Amino acid sequence: MDTSTTAPLSDAQVEHFLEKGYVVLERCFDAEQAAPIVDEAWQRLGVDRDDPTTWDRPRVHLSSRAHVDAERFAPTAFHAACQLLGGRERVQTPWEWGDGIIANLGVGADRPFEPPSARVGGWHKDGDFFRHFLDSPEQGLLTIVLWTDVLSRGGGTFVATDSVGVVARFLAERPEGVLPDALQQTRLVEHCRRFEELTGEQGDVVLMHPFMLHATSQNVLRAQRLITNPPLSLREPMDFDRPDAGDFSPVERAVLNGLGVDRLDFRPTAPRETVVPERLRASAGATTR
Repeated sequence: MDTSTTAPLSDAQVEHFLEKGYVVLERCFDAEQAAPIVDEAWQRLGVDRDDPTTWDRPRVHLSSRAHVDAERFAPTAFHAACQLLGGRERVQTPWEWGDGIIANLGVGADRPFEPPSARVGGWHKDGDFFRHFLDSPEQGLLTIVLWTDVLSRGGGTFVATDSVGVVARFLAERPEGVLPDALQQTRLVEHCRRFEELTGEQGDVVLMHPFMLHATSQNVLRAQRLITNPPLSLREPMDFDRPDAGDFSPVERAVLNGLGVDRLDFRPTAPRETVVPERLRASAGATTR
């Protein structure tokens, strides 16, 4: 078997993920593959990509109209994600990447750049559509797909690289789960001390732990910055008490490391719950009016 395909991450990359909560995969797709999605995004944005004077909105989140199958479009990213989640059999497939581009065309360009820190606004844990438990399967991994180059001070995502343990401890202490609104009101980032700015080139894909706290950064360069964040779900909740410790996925191991234990018999004390997020309620209201 060609393990470079089924397990493309090196031991060093897995260790980096365990230590910092993310790993960057370079050149998962090329400019020719990206062109249809990028060209359509600029058309939908209704601005001239080469003329920043036409960029009338600093941030736009387009809705998804079309999807590509990540396994075919970017197989290295797909197999690396499966590796971090313990194998393809644990992953909800197909993993579809939508064209709901998030354009940062000048957020905060009217003020000096502020490096990543707990003082920066907007820190959050993703997941506005479910009750959060320590073992929640809805978001096995978070991702950043770079459809354009992302330059330093040009809208790169800020991450708190010690936040996995912070979030893990918070959720472990609340087996009844936490609704997304309550979770976002909790300033967990104030317990973090390590922060980074993620940058890269078109075609790169960042795989992040689902407990990674992150935030949008300023694009003081007013550079073209188009990304998407397609999450990858698990078929079943995470398991922190597997009979064979060798079967823990790196995502599960990162949680156990953050809790400072070798294993944990975690059992939710409330039912899992789907939540209709405000963004969808607002959209539905606009449609019916």
